[in-house]
Amino acid sequence: MYPFPNAPWHGAGANACISLRFFLPTLFALLLTSAANAETSHSALTLSSALERTLDNSPSLKLYVFRKDALQGAAYTANLRPGYEIELEAENFAGSGDTEAFDSAELTVSLSSVMELGDKRNARSGLVTNTRSMLDTQLRLESLAVLAEVTRRFVETLSTQARLELNKEALKLAEEAAKSVQKRVSAGAASAAEAKRAQSALAMARLMQSSAEQRFDTSKVSLAALWGESIPSFDSVEGDLFNFGADISLEELYIALENNPAIAIYADEERVANAEIRLARSQSKADLGWSFGIRRIRETDDTALVAGLSMPLFSERRNAGEVSRLRAQKNSIAVEREADILKLRALLFSAYSARQQAIVTVEQLQTNVIPALEGALRQTRQGYQRGRFSYLEYISVAKELLESKLMLIETAAAVLTYGAEIEQLSASALTANPSTPIGQGPGEKQ
Repeated sequence: MYPFPNAPWHGAGANACISLRFFLPTLFALLLTSAANAETSHSALTLSSALERTLDNSPSLKLYVFRKDALQGAAYTANLRPGYEIELEAENFAGSGDTEAFDSAELTVSLSSVMELGDKRNARSGLVTNTRSMLDTQLRLESLAVLAEVTRRFVETLSTQARLELNKEALKLAEEAAKSVQKRVSAGAASAAEAKRAQSALAMARLMQSSAEQRFDTSKVSLAALWGESIPSFDSVEGDLFNFGADISLEELYIALENNPAIAIYADEERVANAEIRLARSQSKADLGWSFGIRRIRETDDTALVAGLSMPLFSERRNAGEVSRLRAQKNSIAVEREADILKLRALLFSAYSARQQAIVTVEQLQTNVIPALEGALRQTRQGYQRGRFSYLEYISVAKELLESKLMLIETAAAVLTYGAEIEQLSASALTANPSTPIGQGPGEKQ
């Protein structure tokens, strides 16, 4: 589902984008449509299109382009040698007596700089290089989060779209029930109260249909907002809500967890910490300041060379506290890494277990519950028309069927959402064979 751990990042200055061909397979299970959907509407949005749009326009990913540019500037600065200073010094002028005129001044022109000791320039460059490596990992981590959020919102929109279709089915059932009741009332086999109840149920079904349309519009806006669209440019989403594939084992996911950028970043942090320690140690070595120049001596109108050296004292002792602080900070990284691994393993186990239970629920609903209720609805509809069942029995079975189909949609969406969470946690493919669906849509026989 995600292009980690070895995604190719495009060149500096370009948008932070990941090649979609590196996506792990589970996402593409969503993109598989049934053979019945041979024609695709031009206004239907696929998951791959949603991912591409988000990667091209996500503000959080674009920020890394500027951060990389800033590090390039920092690398240039870190690699510079100490600069030079030129100094002009005048003495013994604008005074009294012989020193009143400027001609009496003694002039000294000198050039000065610093001779860096302790390999400071390489230490600075090393820190920037390791910081840049950590920034790449942070970009991968942020991209992982962005792609997971796109997937979650896409699945939500897909399930909302399925609920909209289910509400259309509920409206159709309510219309059929109202017609059946009206026939019985006209024949004198049912009371007018039943007709009113049926009309009330029909009005409620229409209200629920309107509410479902509004929720679908809201979910589309939420999805489109990820790439900066305030008005969605698509009318529907295209995907298979019931195509889960065959999951790999939890043990394999635990192994893959080590490749998660959230864990890999600790190695980068440790390298940065070591570079900071090297830089701090290099600062403990005092730099040698030097100057060299020429002086005009007024009394004899002669010139002479001047030279000087300077070095601060006790700089190593003054910098010992900073080195100690950085060393302690580095030692804490390994502990934080182990704590995060344990936390991620617990989250991975929870999501994996919940997904497996949700898959079992979907299978039971598709195999046993919904087909049985569909058969019961046909029988009660016919029995009601013949006077064998009451209106309450007829409506109760229809309600149970609709609730079961709604549960099927919500559970299937949960399976896919758990899958996105698992792949975000493990940064690897969840399914071994994503093209093998475990079931069809609500009410369809396997």
